Order: sequence, then C-alpha cells, then structure tokens
Amino acid sequence: MSVRDRIESTLREALSPQRLEVVDESHLHAGHAGSRPGGETHFRVRVVSDAFSGVSRINRHRRVNALLAGELAGQVHALAIDARSPDEPGRP
Repeated sequence: MSVRDRIESTLREALSPQRLEVVDESHLHAGHAGSRPGGETHFRVRVVSDAFSGVSRINRHRRVNALLAGELAGQVHALAIDARSPDEPGRP
C-alpha cells in the first residue's frame, strides 16, 4: 500500500470525513531537502469532518498530526493540512 493510501485510510477510519483529498506534492519538491527519488515525501491533506466542529485550528492540526505520527516519523517529510468542519465556508 502506498503512503498516500495509508494516509487516506487512516484519516477515513478515524474521522469519517464528508470530504477527503490527499495529494502527493513530492514532485514539486524534487531536489529539495527531504525529497527522495521515489517520491511520497510531501503531502497536502484537505479534510472536512464533523470531528472538527467546535475544535480550534491548532487542535485540528494536532489531531491529524497525531493520527499520522507513524507516517511523519518515517518517509513523510512535509504535510500541509486544511481541516474544516462541514459548517465552515471556503475550501476544501
């Protein structure tokens, strides 16, 4: 299973999101610190979940980072997070 698939599976299981997008942006960082020839080092996560209702932005990020701690300790070098509740306007 790819890193991207593991990230998606972990977040789906833990957050039951209404919307989830996991984008591998590793190609944008080729040659930079943390990049590897095989990619799967830099990701962007956009997630909408009821689990984030009434939760501050920093605590949403902490929760996502905690859920993905294993990936972040391994191959993943960078993770950009956009975590929202369904009642919030804007993207994702």
